[in-house]
Amino acid sequence: MRDFLWRYFCATGEIDAYLLYKESEANGLQEVSAGRSEEDFTEEE
Repeated sequence: MRDFLWRYFCATGEIDAYLLYKESEANGLQEVSAGRSEEDFTEEE
């Protein structure tokens, strides 16, 4: 997801894409592996 947001921002200059990219970076979100949802990553102990 982060890669997509960065590429989209570079291609369009859309500030919202950059802000989402920075937000995902701050939250430590990573690419979601096949078979796992984002909730699986955020709810782990």
